[in-house]
Amino acid sequence: MYGFQAIVLVCLATTPTPSCDESNAIVSRAVHVDNELGCNTGWQEIIARGGLRESLRDGAYMKTLCRREKPEP
Repeated sequence: MYGFQAIVLVCLATTPTPSCDESNAIVSRAVHVDNELGCNTGWQEIIARGGLRESLRDGAYMKTLCRREKPEP
């Protein structure tokens, strides 16, 4: 069974939402989740465990991506 990665990005408000990705985010964090539903809640764990909340200031927003993890050989 495959898992997923919830990838949380913090981008500046001047970055259009569709363009916000790992290459232009000011903060990028990832956490393993068991399913796609976990991608919608994985960001909560990231914020609770780390200092990401300090990055969420005026002029920044958060975006979550969901990626299927590749199986290990």
